Amino acid sequence: MRIAIITGASSGIGESFLNVVTKEDYDRIWIVARRADRLEALAGKFGKDKVIPVVADLLDKDSIKTISDKLEAEKPTVELLINCAGMGKRGTVEGNTLKDLDNMVELNCNALTTVTKICLPYMIVQGRTFKTGPRILNISSSAAFLPQPGFSVYAASKAYVESFSRALQFEVRKYNIGVTTVCPGPVKTEFLKKATDNKAGEFTGIRALCAADPDKLAAASYKACKKGRGLYVYKVSQKALHVASKLIPTAWILWVEKVTMKQF
Repeated sequence: MRIAIITGASSGIGESFLNVVTKEDYDRIWIVARRADRLEALAGKFGKDKVIPVVADLLDKDSIKTISDKLEAEKPTVELLINCAGMGKRGTVEGNTLKDLDNMVELNCNALTTVTKICLPYMIVQGRTFKTGPRILNISSSAAFLPQPGFSVYAASKAYVESFSRALQFEVRKYNIGVTTVCPGPVKTEFLKKATDNKAGEFTGIRALCAADPDKLAAASYKACKKGRGLYVYKVSQKALHVASKLIPTAWILWVEKVTMKQF
């Protein structure tokens, strides 16, 4: 049985990836999230014979075991793993709660690593070339390129995702497994509302101009993943930021952020 696994599939970018992946040739698609009702609704929409809800809270290591137990019981070939689950909270380290800080690191870093680790044995398939081999697609962010005061833990966690994924890319190349790191900028999802505790619903200013449509992001990212791209920075604005982060001293950029963001 050839399957795809999508974490964070109940909404946002994860749901957009589900829209893309259901059009592809996988026997089953496991959608992972903690909201059982939302997963059931999505399975009903796309067909419960193909889309399989896996209810798991990735902040809970015991809950993650649900995925490993299901893999061990069914022994599928994991052709595609999309690590899309993640969270962010705006505010300073001083101003955020310890729980929010811990959860960002746990979900964005530890859970992603754990899910990848438990899936890897089911991705090593004999007789594949790199062109036809399984794929891992990890959602990072353009926030990974630079420190971000007021979003420091989130940006650092996404820097971990980028570093981990790009190293993993070389580790598993011998098995003809491809790993793609996707780095978008702002995306039009529920993320901003959750990150600001409903204080902001839409991006403003330059972020509004750069904000990406999640469906277009998912389609382009999946295409890059299938091609075996190692790093995929989405949209010209974020590509420019990526280049700037390598050319301009970080201290200069932090100074500009300090001047333009009065709360710091």
